[in-house]
Amino acid sequence: MAELAALEDPKMREANEKHGDDHGVNLTKLRAVAKRLKTQQELARRLWQTDDTAARLLALLICRPKAFERDELDIMLREARAPKVHDWLVNYVVKKNPHAEELRLAWFTDPDPAIASAGWALTTERVAKKPETLDLPALLDVIEAQMKNAPERLQWAMNHCLAQIGIEHAEHRGRAIDIGERLEVLKDYPTSPGCTSPFAPIWINEIVRRQNSK
Repeated sequence: MAELAALEDPKMREANEKHGDDHGVNLTKLRAVAKRLKTQQELARRLWQTDDTAARLLALLICRPKAFERDELDIMLREARAPKVHDWLVNYVVKKNPHAEELRLAWFTDPDPAIASAGWALTTERVAKKPETLDLPALLDVIEAQMKNAPERLQWAMNHCLAQIGIEHAEHRGRAIDIGERLEVLKDYPTSPGCTSPFAPIWINEIVRRQNSK
């Protein structure tokens, strides 16, 4: 904890707090600490219990993802206040855990939009890697009905799923683009030069273009 405190940078904290992340540690330096510590499940659990955002991010880098029980991950997600902690927990830990599918189904319909967004993130992973048992038209129905007025984090997760369906599944691409064009979610989102817009129709067309040009 003392080492993490020494890495604290006020300017970094100020930038992170604009995104809801209450820490000021450079993530490259945090990853260097994790690389030195290697995998330490018990230390990871103790770091998580501190409720400190930088410590929790470090915990997620040194933990053993498959060692967590289903209910433990559910509690951790509900405790994860900072968006970066939420994202790393889902992407670095839950996706590699044997309970991922069970949690996806449980979280997908959770009344808390932050929890539901994790269910959507896991669903987006399935759309790309294991879509065989997913009902993609039904997913598009839900996105079409709910994405426009969804809270921000849930809206982002739904939008990512919409784009992934359009990118990965040519038979649904036309409908995915049409939904994006009609709902106009993230249409005016400021995008840095060289980056792809998160507006689904642009996102889908750009990634498909790149895949076709290979």
